[in-house]
Order: sequence, then C-alpha cells, then structure tokens
Amino acid sequence: MQPFTIARFYCFADFPDFTDWQGRLKGLMQAVCAKGTILLASEGINGTIAGPRAGLEEIFATLRTHAGFENLAPVFTSSDFIPFEKIKVRLKKEIVMLRQPIDIKNVGTYVEPQDWNALISDPDVVTIDTRNRFEYYYGHFKNAVDPDTQRFSELPAFIEANRDMLAGKKIAMYCTGGIRCEKSTAYLRGQGFDEVYHLKGGILGYLEQVPPEQSLWEGDCFVFDDRGVA
Repeated sequence: MQPFTIARFYCFADFPDFTDWQGRLKGLMQAVCAKGTILLASEGINGTIAGPRAGLEEIFATLRTHAGFENLAPVFTSSDFIPFEKIKVRLKKEIVMLRQPIDIKNVGTYVEPQDWNALISDPDVVTIDTRNRFEYYYGHFKNAVDPDTQRFSELPAFIEANRDMLAGKKIAMYCTGGIRCEKSTAYLRGQGFDEVYHLKGGILGYLEQVPPEQSLWEGDCFVFDDRGVA
C-alpha cells in the first residue's frame, strides 16, 4: 500500500470570502502534513496537494462546509513520495487565467474517457489542445491541433484567428485535469460555437481509465510537480 495520496481538484463557485480562507487552509495543511498548491479566487478553488489520505480527506471535508463546494470531488492517486516541497495557498484574480468574460455555467458537453476516442476520430471534429506549446511538445492526442500558446490567456486570440477553420465543425477540447476546458468551452459557446465538447477528467483521467493498447495519446503528460511527467 502506498503511504501517500495526491489529490487534484477544482470547483467553480461564488467564493466572496476567499481571502479569509488563505490562512485557514495553510494551517490545516500544516496540521495534516500535506504539501502542494491551492489557488483561491472569487470564482472558486483549484489545487493539487499530497499527503496522508486521512489528512487530505479532512481538508476536503472542511472545504465542503462552504456554500458551493458541497459537491467538491477530488481525484486521488497514490504515490510513494510527496511530489511537493512547500505549502502554497495563493490568492488570484482567476483560478485559471483566461482574462475573458464568460458564463462558467455554459460549458461544453462532457465526454467520458471511454467515449473520447470515437469523438476525436470523427473527421468532422477538430480536436484542440488547450495547454501551452511546452506541454503539447511532451505529448498530445493523435491529430490534435496545437494553438502554439505560451499561456492559457492567449487561447482566445487563436480561436479568433481560426474562425474559418472551426466554422461548422464539432470542437473537442482537452487539458491536463479538466479545469482549463471548463473555461475554454464556455468561452467558445459564448462566441457562438454550438457543438463544443471536452474530456471529462482531462488527460490524467483518460490515461487512468483507457488501456494503453486502446489509447490515442502520444507521448507523456507533463505535470507541474516533482514527477515531471505522468
């Protein structure tokens, strides 16, 4: 049995008192011997943390006491070490920076990992990697479009420059854990694109659930911790 657990999580919800939670979460992480990064903003929470499973469950139980986070559902994986050196709880304007007005409730259609291959193999589907060029270089889905961005906030400019290519197409989007697709698909729907889909649970969820012999993933998945790639 592995001694540590890694949890990745996000939740979009009204969080007007997010600044009050910075010190509270730092103290709680220290008390349960957890490390990693949590981002807080008025739009919600996003993080990846690691530590003893019981300690992580205590953190999430506390977060679920806040209105809007009742259904917070972290994804857990096992590890034989904690891939973070510090406790970081940071205050942000956005938990993932897009710098565009969007209706976060108007997201694209979620696609389960086991249904993803069929979707992106459809010739009428354009598959877009919402991550940056560095992450795309390490690995991507077969035939996925690389927007060649350095940061997520550059994605709208790519969409605007490629409207003709995307017109009349179904658009499938993916990212590492799912959070960037929440915003990117909501943005696309706000721009008038109707058939927009995204991979539920992101690349990491896909790699955990789809057998290697059936996978359309090519390369490695870069993660921003001491593991480097997953």
